[in-house]
Amino acid sequence: MRTLISTAFISLDGVVEGPGGEPGYRNSGWTFKDVEFVPEAFEIKEREQRESTAILMGRVSYEAFSPVWPDMAEFAHYKSMPKYVVSTTLTDDELVSNWGDTTILRSLDEVAVLKETDGGPIIVHGSAELNRALSDAGLIDRYHLLVFPLLLGAGKRLFSTTDKDTQKLTLVEHEVYSNGLQKQVFDVAH
Repeated sequence: MRTLISTAFISLDGVVEGPGGEPGYRNSGWTFKDVEFVPEAFEIKEREQRESTAILMGRVSYEAFSPVWPDMAEFAHYKSMPKYVVSTTLTDDELVSNWGDTTILRSLDEVAVLKETDGGPIIVHGSAELNRALSDAGLIDRYHLLVFPLLLGAGKRLFSTTDKDTQKLTLVEHEVYSNGLQKQVFDVAH
């Protein structure tokens, strides 16, 4: 069984919207505008590229990343990696042609089947709505969180507000950096 890892830049109050400057969000770009850059805090992002073997994302994140990431040197490893997009509306002719193999999954059941295949970890970037659905379905195995010392108020949240049973997490790695950023890696107890 493959490990499904949710990775996120997240504010202390749980917001994941617009971290890189995406338009349409009041506090867009909060990861670089409001907190001093400390390179060692981002080591986990490099590690994710080395260790993951596939990317999973929702349609909105795919539409944001696919025009940009294929040509960025920082994401070169992701170009050849299989990508999976969970969407009920996206069509094959809307996929970009310069970002390698991309498969559209139509349901969380298809994600569960993907997890049963052979291979290494699958990383989920962005995709707030998908993350909440994956969590509610018990499909996330690990969280890689870079928690920023900010309270952003309104914005898309990583975690579901569904009334459900407690999900226990086990802290397996953590570090605090000079700029107040915290790395928190949690395994989900299944």
